[in-house]
Amino acid sequence: MEHDCANMAVDAMRRVRQARLYRSDPVPHDVLTQLLEVARWTGSSRNSQPWEFIVVTDPEMLRQISEIRTPINWVAGAPLAIAIVLNGESAVSEAHDEGRVTERLLIAARLLGLGGGTAWFGDEAQEAQGKALLGIPAARAAHSVVAIGYPVTTRDHRPNRNIGGRKPLAKLVSHDRLGEREG
Repeated sequence: MEHDCANMAVDAMRRVRQARLYRSDPVPHDVLTQLLEVARWTGSSRNSQPWEFIVVTDPEMLRQISEIRTPINWVAGAPLAIAIVLNGESAVSEAHDEGRVTERLLIAARLLGLGGGTAWFGDEAQEAQGKALLGIPAARAAHSVVAIGYPVTTRDHRPNRNIGGRKPLAKLVSHDRLGEREG
């Protein structure tokens, strides 16, 4: 039984995809609270917990965020986004921590029947624009928002979409030293 649950969890994790099209249904408050608890409990470098979260549900604010750069224009259609605001004290460890909390939010969203997508603000000027919109001081770091909602699809609907699929493990995995393949 325990092994079956673990297999189901791993299978669900493998199915996490970037969602960019959402139904207009709001995310229930209790579900949002669960997502924020997952974020809060995510591990961080030296347990520094270098983050705060801004929940954005205002459609006008989501629209403004989506206009920071063309590749994130889909954010306007999300019912909510969570901005990850970092202390700005250690770019290296905070980059690691930001990746961890982002991925946890995406996995938790999937497990709760939602979809999520990461929208990076872009270069330094675009990041400054995102921070200004969200009232984040210049000394703090904020690179992205995680959009959350009930996905219409996880297929990339954009005209410049990426090529899907995954490389086979045989091309990705080495044993003991880079390039040493099993077999």
